[in-house]
Amino acid sequence: MAETLLSVRHLCTRFETERGGFLAVDDVSFDIQRGETFALLGESGCGKSVTSLSIMRLLPEPAGRIVGGQVLLDGVDLLGLPELAMRRVRGNRIAMIFQEPMTSLNPVLSVGDQIAEVVILHRRLRGRAARSAVLELLEAVGIPDPERRYGEFPHQLSGGMKQRVMIAMALAGEPDLLIADEPTTALDVTIQAQVLDLLAELQRWRDMAMLLITHDLGVVAGMADRVAVMYAGQIVEQAPRRSFFAEPRHPYSRKLFQSLPDMHKRDRPLTVIPGTVPALDRPFRACRFAERCELAWQDCREQAPQWHAEGDGGVRCHLYDRLLSSRRPLHAAAAQPVTSEYTQREAPPAGGRLLEVEELKVHFPIQKGLFKRTVGHVHAVDGVSLRIDKGATVALVGESGCGKTTFGKAILQLIRPTAGRVVLEGTDLTRLRGEALRRRRSDFQIIFQDPFSSMNPRMRVEEIIQEGMVTLGLERDPQRRAQRVAELLQQVGLPVEARARYPHEFSGGQRQRICIARALAVRPKLLVCDEPTSALDISVQAQILNLLKDLQRELGLSYLFITHNLSVVGYLADQVAVMYLGRIVEHGRVAEVLNRPAHPYTEALLSAVPAVDADGRREVIRLEGDLPSPAAPPAGCHFHTRCPRAMPVCRERYPPVTELAGGHRVRCFLYGEG
Repeated sequence: MAETLLSVRHLCTRFETERGGFLAVDDVSFDIQRGETFALLGESGCGKSVTSLSIMRLLPEPAGRIVGGQVLLDGVDLLGLPELAMRRVRGNRIAMIFQEPMTSLNPVLSVGDQIAEVVILHRRLRGRAARSAVLELLEAVGIPDPERRYGEFPHQLSGGMKQRVMIAMALAGEPDLLIADEPTTALDVTIQAQVLDLLAELQRWRDMAMLLITHDLGVVAGMADRVAVMYAGQIVEQAPRRSFFAEPRHPYSRKLFQSLPDMHKRDRPLTVIPGTVPALDRPFRACRFAERCELAWQDCREQAPQWHAEGDGGVRCHLYDRLLSSRRPLHAAAAQPVTSEYTQREAPPAGGRLLEVEELKVHFPIQKGLFKRTVGHVHAVDGVSLRIDKGATVALVGESGCGKTTFGKAILQLIRPTAGRVVLEGTDLTRLRGEALRRRRSDFQIIFQDPFSSMNPRMRVEEIIQEGMVTLGLERDPQRRAQRVAELLQQVGLPVEARARYPHEFSGGQRQRICIARALAVRPKLLVCDEPTSALDISVQAQILNLLKDLQRELGLSYLFITHNLSVVGYLADQVAVMYLGRIVEHGRVAEVLNRPAHPYTEALLSAVPAVDADGRREVIRLEGDLPSPAAPPAGCHFHTRCPRAMPVCRERYPPVTELAGGHRVRCFLYGEG
C-alpha cells in the first residue's frame, strides 16, 4: 500500500473583510501519496489556490487565517509549527510553482542568482558548488546553453523558459511535494506539452508527489492519478482518474465535461452552467450548487449535502443519499442540460467576400545607438494573404510570438502595415487616412484577451459601451444611446441594471460580455477576437462561445478568431489558418485541417492538445527549442530548425503554396517540388 505523504484534514480558512468574515476553504480533506499526482479541479473562485496557500501557510495577513483542521506532512502538523520551522519546510519539503512566472520572478536579478538563493538556503552550498548545482538544474529542466542563460534576466526569456526556471527553482530544494498552481494556463499547447512532460519526468526521477491545481480537464487526464473537484470552498467529488473520466458523479463535474467545445458539437450549442460560483461571503445552509443545478429539488435548497464515501473517493450530493433521493420529483430527474437558444434561429445567408488581405507585411525597425540608426527589422508579419466571407469565421492559430495579434491589429489599421493590401468591401484600408479611415472604423472592431485591462476602471458600463458611438458620432441623441445600451446588455445576456456599475464589480465572463457589447455598439461587420476565451473557466468559455455563435447567426457578423485553443477552433470556425513566424503555413476548412493536417507544424500543434478521456494519452510530436526570433528568421523554410521531417531543400529556400483537395493549401516541400 502506498505511503501517505500529506494528509489534509477538515481544513478551514477564513478571510476577514470590511463586510465581515467568510470561509474560503470549508472543511476540506484529502490525502496525497508519495510519488502520485493529485489534481484539484474547479472554476476560479472555488478556493483551489487558497487551499494551496493554506498548506504552505502563505496566507495574506492579517486578512487570512486558518481557523480549523490539520495539515499533516509525514504525520507532523504543519499548522502547529513555529514560523522558523515552517520556513525550513517551504522550498525544502514542499515547493510551489505559481501561475504567472513573470510576476513570481524578480526582474532585477538574473535567473541563475534567483535559483542560487534556494540552493544556498536549503542545500547549504556556496560559490562554485552552488553555481554547479544551478547549472545542473537548468539542464535538468531542458534549458539550452545553461551557462549563458544563468546570467540572463526574466524579460529575456520566453514564457516557456520562464516557467522552466520556476520549476528549476522549485526543485532546487529537492522537495517531497510540489504544488503546481495552474502551471501551464498562459502557455501555448506545444510549450504546455513540454512543461507537463518535464514535470512528469522529474516526478518519476525524484519519486516526488504533486498537487496539481487546474481548471483544464485535458491536463488532469494526462497527469493525475486521483482527482478532487472543488466548488465554492468545498470538495464535492473525489475519485481515481479513470473512474472520474469514465463516469463523473457530481452534477457539477458532469457539467464541466458537457461544457467542453469540440468539432462534434459544432452544430449545436454547448451546455452551459447558468450563473456563477456563489460569493463565499454569505452563510450556506443548503447545497452550494443548487442554484445552478437542473437536477436540484427542494431538499437541495433546504439542507447541505453530506459526504458519501465510495471506495477510493466520494461525492457530496443528495443524489447519493438514499433517503433524500427517494423524495426527488420526476421533473428533476428528467431535467435537460441548459443550452443557448441560437439553434432555433434562422441563420442569415452567408457568402460573398467581406475582407481580402493580400501579401500583408508588418516589419518593425530595430534601432540602436544615440542616433537611433536602423540596424535590422523584426518580420512580425511577412507576406500573409487571407480571405474572410460575410457571416463566416476564420481562425488564426499558432504559438505566441508568431505574429497573430500583430496581423489582427494591422487589419484594423491599429498598426500600419509595411506593405500589402487590406480590402474591406472593395475599399483598401491601407490607403485611408484621417477622417476617411475614421468613418470606416465602425465596420470593424476588436475584442481583447483580457477584458479588465481593456476597459477604463473609472467608467461605468454605460459610458464604456457608449464610448464608440460618441467618438464616431453614430448616435447623438443621449436618450437613444441609453436605449441602445439597454438593448446591447440584453443581447449579450446581462441585466439592464448592470449599466450603472463599474468593471471591477463583474466576473471575468461578465466583463467579456461587456466588451462584446461595446464592440457591437457601432454595428460592425467584422470582429477580430484576440484570444477572448483563453483566460476564462470552461463553463464561462462555453457561455461566450454560444453567445458569439448566437450573435453571428442573428447579425451576420464575420469573425477573425485568434487563438491557440484548437478545441475552440473545431467548434467555432469555418476555416483555419496556421501561422508560423509571420507566415501562413497551412490553410483550409476546419474539418480538413484538424482531421488531416498536412504541415508538420500543424501535426505537432494537434498532437500537443491534451486528450480528455480516461487514458489521457497522446503521442506528442516534440518540437525542439522555442520559436526562432522574427528579427533573424532561419534561411529556407522557417520551420526546418524544429521540424522532425526536414529535408536538405528545406534549408535552401522557402516552400511555395501547394494546393491540396477542397481548397486545402500548405507551404511544405513534402507536397511540392523540392
